[in-house]
Formats: sequence, structure tokens, C-alpha cells
Amino acid sequence: MESCVLETEEIIPELNHIELERCRRQMMLPDFTLEHQKRLKASTALIAGIGGLGGTAAVYLAAAGIGKMIFAHYGNLTISNMNRQILMKHDWIGKSRVMQGKKTIEEINPDVEVEIYDERTSEDNIDKLLSGVQIAISARPNFHERRILNNACVRQGIPMIEAAMNGMEGYLFNVIPGVTPCLNCLYPEDNPEWEELGFPVLGAVSGMLGCLMSIEAIKILTGYKEPMLNRLLYFDTGRMEFKEFKIYKREDCDICRPLPFSKPQILSGLYVHSC
Repeated sequence: MESCVLETEEIIPELNHIELERCRRQMMLPDFTLEHQKRLKASTALIAGIGGLGGTAAVYLAAAGIGKMIFAHYGNLTISNMNRQILMKHDWIGKSRVMQGKKTIEEINPDVEVEIYDERTSEDNIDKLLSGVQIAISARPNFHERRILNNACVRQGIPMIEAAMNGMEGYLFNVIPGVTPCLNCLYPEDNPEWEELGFPVLGAVSGMLGCLMSIEAIKILTGYKEPMLNRLLYFDTGRMEFKEFKIYKREDCDICRPLPFSKPQILSGLYVHSC
């Protein structure tokens, strides 16, 4: 079967002198080259939810020099959002979150393009949201929207970073279609006790997860270092305890079972599967 290969010579852009200076310190990392930075600039990420997790991930993806982000988040800013949503400012309470998020990112890095949708993630708009995207950040506060994103990413072969928190705890794993388990493999059923706005949030915990999501996204997009594959990171910051668990693809998963299970390969800096 033919491989999904990104033609880097056609899309990898050059960096202007401001971008080169902005990313100079991260290019001091061992083996992080100009090619890695160009790959990041050539990339587009969907941030499905720009709250405590997704908003923090967006800040550090912008600071690192990603080329484009698509924000999808419905609703206006409330005062209760302000303990964790670092993209937001107090004087924007009552206004659209995605509009403020776009403004903040442009202030951090004006070279990043931001496209916004004041919408929930749904079956009706998911293909539009994922159009031209190389990676998705799953950061909505409900399983319904997360499942829609997971299913579409698996179907379209788009890597997804999955993370969630509750109180002082958090988890993180990567969904690489054809390589790793998907969200449905780990959580085939919703927890009926879990409500969208019914769980406690310490802002620093969600921010910590957002930082980790951005790191994994950068690794997958650029091919720099090794992202987590078939592993789940769990932590409890109340005890400052970190654990890692091996995760497995379910043979009876209705979402990713049809995909052939293959070893990961890096082609042009992106994890891909045969199509």
C-alpha cells in the first residue's frame, strides 16, 4: 500500500530573521536543527478547547514557532474561567474566548496564523476543523466532543494528543492512528458520574498538562526525540507522584480496529501510517 508521505521540499518554508532569533535558544538543543524548526513552521494544529489545557498548549506551540493553529471553543469568557485560562484577560469577561485567544497568540508571536471557530466540536464541523491539520490537541471538558475528535483523527490518520485532569491528578497519552491505541480503546464507556463542569480544577495542574501536550506535539510534528507510544503518563501532584502505564490496542475496538497495526515510522518528520 502506498505511504502517506509529506513532500517537505514543497511546503517547508524559510524562516525570517525575527523567527530565527526567537527560536535561537531552542535550536541550541542537541540535534535540534533548522530543519526541525522549519517543519514546525510548516505545521498546523487543531486546538479543540482553549481552556486550561488547550490554551496553555497553544501558548507554548506559538512560542516555539508553529506555523498555524485552529481554535475551536464555544462560548464567552466567565470569571470562573480565570483561575486557569492563561490566554484570557479579565477585561474580556463576557466576550468570545476564541477571539481573545487569537489576540493573545498574535501578541506572543505575530508570525503564527490563528483561525478561530466559536463552536463546539461536532460531527457536522469536524471535517472542516481538521482540514489541513497535522496534529490535534484534545482538550474539551467532555467525552462526547473528545470521542468525535478521536474518531475523526483515527479515520483521517491524524495524530492526536489526549490529556485530561481532575483536581490534582492528570493523564496524558498520544493517539497515533495505526500505531497506538485510541481513546476508545482505553475508555470504551463514559463515566456517568463525570460532568462537564463538575470537577475541581487547580489551574497549575491543567497548565502543567498543557505544557506536556505541547512538548509531545512538537516531537511528533518535527521528528525530534521520541514521543510516548503505547504508554500513558499519570500523575498526582497532591503527592507529586508520577507513574507510567503500558496501554494496548483493543482487538474489539470499533474505532481503530479496522486499521492495520504497524511499527511507527518517521517520514518527513511526521508519524504516519499506510493509507
